[in-house]
Amino acid sequence: MNPALVAGLASMSALVFLIVGVALGYWGNARLNSRAIRATEDALTQQIEQARTRSNEILKESQNRAEEFRKEIETERTNSARQSRREQRNLQRIQRRIDRSAEELRSQQAELKELEDRLKQEDEELRERSATELERLSGMTRDAARDILLKRAEDDNDYEFKRRFREAELQYQDEADDRAREILAASLQRLASDVVGEASMTSIPIPSEDVKGRLIGREGRNIRAIEANTGVDLLVDDTPDTVAISCFDPIRREVARVALVRLIKDGRIQPARIEDAVRKAQREVDLSVRKAGEDAVLDVGIRGLHPELTKLMGRLKFRYSYGENVLQHCVEVGHFSGMLASQIGANAQSAKTAGFLHDIGKALTHEVEGPHAEIGADVAAQYGIRDNIVLAIREHHDREMTTPVSFIVAAADAISAARPGARNDTNENYLKRLNELESVARGFDGVRRVFAIQAGREVRVLVDPEKVTDAEASVLSNDIAKAIEQRLQYPGLIKVIVIRESRAEAVAS
Repeated sequence: MNPALVAGLASMSALVFLIVGVALGYWGNARLNSRAIRATEDALTQQIEQARTRSNEILKESQNRAEEFRKEIETERTNSARQSRREQRNLQRIQRRIDRSAEELRSQQAELKELEDRLKQEDEELRERSATELERLSGMTRDAARDILLKRAEDDNDYEFKRRFREAELQYQDEADDRAREILAASLQRLASDVVGEASMTSIPIPSEDVKGRLIGREGRNIRAIEANTGVDLLVDDTPDTVAISCFDPIRREVARVALVRLIKDGRIQPARIEDAVRKAQREVDLSVRKAGEDAVLDVGIRGLHPELTKLMGRLKFRYSYGENVLQHCVEVGHFSGMLASQIGANAQSAKTAGFLHDIGKALTHEVEGPHAEIGADVAAQYGIRDNIVLAIREHHDREMTTPVSFIVAAADAISAARPGARNDTNENYLKRLNELESVARGFDGVRRVFAIQAGREVRVLVDPEKVTDAEASVLSNDIAKAIEQRLQYPGLIKVIVIRESRAEAVAS
């Protein structure tokens, strides 16, 4: 055979075999897959059947439980209804008992009210019979007996009130004295240095610092001579262009001042010139003191006063108390005392003399120990002043006074010291009160400016019209007045005026 044909047939045979093999493999796989599918379907069918059986069992079990729950709920409902009916019957029985008790209580109250009325009537009848019997036995009516009892009660109460008032007054006087001493001691401790400096220093301006060197002198001999002849302390290094004279005695300070002014003007400062200047200054000051005393006596109009008393009064020209000249103060008190005595019908001349001499002891407070009132009374008695005037001088600062002249002098002294501007502390208190008034008003919201006018008798408050309405302005004035009453102490009345002003502007073109 042809080899090519044989080869072709062999190739075709191989291809056929291959095709048959593939077909047989596919058929075998298909059969295997079909069996697996049927096995899977059988398994799924079995599982579904089992699930359906389990579901039927669960549903049946749930139905059984639901039926049991329904029976239990029905049983509970029946029991609750039975219990509710039982409790309602109990409440009805309790309500009936309460109603019966309330009825019994009302009945008892009515009986008690009837018994009370009967007892009141019997008590009134008994009182009436008792009062009638007492009137018959005592021979006195009820009104008269009541008046007697009230009078006795009033007398007893009046006595008890006066007794307790007196005891309280004495107790508070003692406490006030002790408290005053504590306050004075504390004040002296805190303010002594300032007060001493003001009351015991006199300053003299000098043209240049070279004068200080001449006042001191070689090895300090000039300043020692000045201090020895005048009895003062000379301070030359404290302040520039000033020499200070320190001494508690105002007369010595004045003598030293006059002598130093003369020495500085002359320019020749040495111990001999210092002694001569001091002698001339003493004569000048003595003449000034005597003339001041005589002028004051003539001003007040006192006759027959001893020359030594006149001289002592003149020394008060250089004495100041709280910034007020003591001699001028005595002249004022003398005038006031005479006028007060004339108004009440007392001896005007005696009152005038006592008022004029009431502070004469201040001229000797640096030389004699004791209060100035006691010193002044002793000096006045020494120079033949009448006893009633001496007593008025002694008592013008006492808590208890014994003569009309004493009261007159004390009143005149207070009037002169209280005059606005008479004393420095009065001015300071006045300014302090004005500042406090303005400070209280400024503490309120809406206040723009505050002015205390008429010596602190009126406060005018300017408010912001955008923050304070007219109605609020009225309320604000009352609030400020109440705050002033609570925080400050002041004599008389203070008027508070709140001013609110709003303006509107427009321009026509």
